[in-house]
Amino acid sequence: MADRYELTILFPCLNESKTLPECIQKSQKFLKDHHIQGEIIVVDNGSDDGSATIAERCGAKVLMLEEKGYGRALRQGIEAAQGTFIIMGDSDGTYDFGHLLPLLNKLKENYDVVIGNRFRGVISPGAMPFLNRYLGNPVLSGLGRLFFKGPIGDFHCGLRGGRKSSLLSLNLRTFGMEFASEMIIKALLLGMKLAEVPVNLYPEAPGRQSHLRKWRDGWRHLRFLLLFSPNWLFIYPGIGFTILGLFLSIRLIMGPLRLMNMNFDIQSLAYAGMLFLLGWETFIFGVSSRIFAISQGFMTHSPILTRISRYITLEWGLAAGGLCLIFGLMGTGGAIFFWKSMGFGDLNPAESFRLVFPSILLLLFGFQIIFSSFFLSLLKIDSCKPNPD
Repeated sequence: MADRYELTILFPCLNESKTLPECIQKSQKFLKDHHIQGEIIVVDNGSDDGSATIAERCGAKVLMLEEKGYGRALRQGIEAAQGTFIIMGDSDGTYDFGHLLPLLNKLKENYDVVIGNRFRGVISPGAMPFLNRYLGNPVLSGLGRLFFKGPIGDFHCGLRGGRKSSLLSLNLRTFGMEFASEMIIKALLLGMKLAEVPVNLYPEAPGRQSHLRKWRDGWRHLRFLLLFSPNWLFIYPGIGFTILGLFLSIRLIMGPLRLMNMNFDIQSLAYAGMLFLLGWETFIFGVSSRIFAISQGFMTHSPILTRISRYITLEWGLAAGGLCLIFGLMGTGGAIFFWKSMGFGDLNPAESFRLVFPSILLLLFGFQIIFSSFFLSLLKIDSCKPNPD
């Protein structure tokens, strides 16, 4: 029955008795004025102000959901929708549901997901808090464009839509406000067609208690962006730390470094080695998190990761790690031989540490390669199979 209607207008609702009737009435008028076969669904998320009864009285289909969560409510509504297209929006009166035609037209143009952009429309005075307007939304949306190369300028607009088939294929999982980010990120990762249209934003009704928690919800969005972008969170920093740490380690093993009237010696060498190992661990965290995200359905298969996996196997890791251990043991033997030549007495730290340090670094690096190879092989058992498509 997914195509029984052309359009489903979907409202998540938690104690919106003051504004919900107007939202439903404007939606009904929109459907009637444009001769659209449609339905209106309200997912009540545990309201205790009679919102569900009001919605039914206004002619909307009501779904009851006891578990709290913006994402939970929208997910249930999407699954229950019987329209080819779905437009969802907050039921707090901040959007005008009599002007949904730009979103619907984009969906009819074969776009999979359409997002409203409040910054390209009109933001009425008092409709958006100062920090949200000039810091939170621009920064988070900017990071989203940087990480995922998408054309969306307002990641968190509460008015958006999509084809039901496309929205279901996203396999959306999150429960809270980060659902808004998940929808866009997964659509971009899957290569879907996205568009955005200007929408106007109006102030909330007087006396209404906002469900938005600036810092908590902002952090949840940022956390989600980072978790879905292991390249930026782990892999790129890991590669940078590894290269920098290796370069500094090699240079300081050769002797002290004088730079800007500062003398860098064996103490700096120890930190350079730490930076190298930290970089490698961070890189492995990134690869592991990406493989795990793929296995859990949060991310799509990566062609680059699949190609690399063909060459970087457990056997390759054991061989590389074993080679590092051999050289590390050989270096340790050389250091012991040097100590013996000095009668096992006191050594000059500046000289002896440059002999011992490379051996320690190779031994630690060898063990890291071996253990991480086993761990990655475990993760890849199911998640790195070739994509059947």
